[in-house]
Amino acid sequence: MKAVILAGGLGTRISEETHLKPKPMIEIGGRPILWHIMKSYSAHGVNDFVICCGYKGYLIKEYFANYFLHMSDVTIDMQKNHMEVHERHAEPWKVTLVDTGEETMTGGRLKRVAPYIQDEEAFCFTYGDGVSDLDITASINFHRSHGKLATVTAVLPPARYGVLQRNGDEVLGFIEKPRGDGGWINGGFFVLSPKVLDLIEHDGISWEQGPLAGLASGQQLMAFEHAGFWQPMDTLREKNLLEELWQSGSAPWRKW
Repeated sequence: MKAVILAGGLGTRISEETHLKPKPMIEIGGRPILWHIMKSYSAHGVNDFVICCGYKGYLIKEYFANYFLHMSDVTIDMQKNHMEVHERHAEPWKVTLVDTGEETMTGGRLKRVAPYIQDEEAFCFTYGDGVSDLDITASINFHRSHGKLATVTAVLPPARYGVLQRNGDEVLGFIEKPRGDGGWINGGFFVLSPKVLDLIEHDGISWEQGPLAGLASGQQLMAFEHAGFWQPMDTLREKNLLEELWQSGSAPWRKW
């Protein structure tokens, strides 16, 4: 199975980082968040990736073209113009990098990579800016079981602030940032039939407001509930949160 990852947006809400690099290349623990997402899929046997590039996409291409330089020790003999790579840390990945345009909307980006996924039974689809401890294997099995065109992972969003435990006016204790307020939201991890590509007419189509809404109204969208860890990286505060979790050695999404 293949996984398509959106990696072309501008990331304007985290411009402190994205004026230099595309959002999926922002690093957590010295590795791009895109790498973390791919490692999560790889832990579930998904090793064939299609990356939808756009804004500063050449930096993503250069990263994978020079992957050994990023991941291994090297000796460079300048006189002989020779490089020796030590202890190669290779991933079992096949990575297809597609320029889907700088101004293309999310649905349009998916449509542009159609030649690479249209012959698949189903494929995974996600954004290049969030991590989770989602059981990807279970979500794929769920998708295959119901026979509909699309599966969206439903998640409980992290609360931004802690809450008070109260009995009337008396404070009994504190709950540090509980998950959600009882409402499930689109977690951005999908399993899709290639038939959904027919719902995307042009580059200006938003996946969320167009095809996804159409799938729901046509009773072709099912929800796979995930009550565990899920965290997008839309702001510098959220980037720093993910960095703190990684540096603590207990990053919930690290399942490899």
